[in-house]
Amino acid sequence: MQAFQALFQPDKEAGGYVVTFPDFGYGVTQGETLAEAIELAQELLLLTIDDHIRDGKPLPAPSHRRGRNYRIVSLPALAATKVDLYSAFLASGLSKAEFARRIGIPKTHVVRLFSLNHHSRLEQIEAALAALGKRLHVEVRDAA
Repeated sequence: MQAFQALFQPDKEAGGYVVTFPDFGYGVTQGETLAEAIELAQELLLLTIDDHIRDGKPLPAPSHRRGRNYRIVSLPALAATKVDLYSAFLASGLSKAEFARRIGIPKTHVVRLFSLNHHSRLEQIEAALAALGKRLHVEVRDAA
C-alpha cells in the first residue's frame, strides 16, 4: 500500500493544521481539525500523484521523516494498486502503444488504467500487471 508522510503544522494564527508533503515539494491544504486535515491530506496526495502520472513523471520514493508533526497518509486500495501499476509501467520502458497491444486495449484506454479518478476494474489491472511480469497480491490486516 502506497503511503507518504505529511507534515501537519499547527496554524497558530488561523487555528487548525496546514498540511504539506515534503516528498513532492509542492501542494498544501489546511483543515480546521486534525480529522479534517487528515481527510484533506489524502485528497491532496491523490491530486498530487495524479498530476505526476498525467505528466508522465516518476513518483518520488516515500521518505521516512521523524518528528511529532509527521503523519503517514495512505492511499485507498484501488489508487495504491494503480500507482504500483504506473510505477511498473515506467520501469518496463514500454511505450503506451506497446503496453496497450500487450493487454489488448486501445492506446487511449491506458491513461484510464493509470488515472486515480477513473474506477478501473480489478481484472483489468491484474491483466495489465501480468503483461509487465507482475502479480497483484491482496492482504487484509487488522485495523490499527
